[in-house]
Amino acid sequence: LQLVESGGDLVQPGGSLRLSCLVSGDSLRYYGIGWFRQAPGKEREAIACISSIYGNSQTNYAESAKGRFTISRDIAKKMVLLQMNSLTLEDTGAYYCAADPVVRGSCRLYNNDYEDWGQGTQVTVSA
Repeated sequence: LQLVESGGDLVQPGGSLRLSCLVSGDSLRYYGIGWFRQAPGKEREAIACISSIYGNSQTNYAESAKGRFTISRDIAKKMVLLQMNSLTLEDTGAYYCAADPVVRGSCRLYNNDYEDWGQGTQVTVSA
């Protein structure tokens, strides 16, 4: 599975961005997809995920993302989107999408669940 992120940019605090993850190589519907963030000097952390059709496309969010970020999937366009609102300085980092090929009832925010990764897109929140 190949994944390509886009949509990263420089944005002011309080602003919004929408990240896209284009998936190819197999049908998106059979994979859980997660979004991850790696801030400078920190470990990569899971932000949000959406389950495959086996998990009824359930979503799961890190506490830092709840109420501000929304993950969604457009199977026809082979894309997973991450809408990010009310951005803060702490949201700065490289954002990655990744695919979990294991059939699960619900996606999980565990990095080790995900096998195929994109190259990342940079989000910088700065005044």
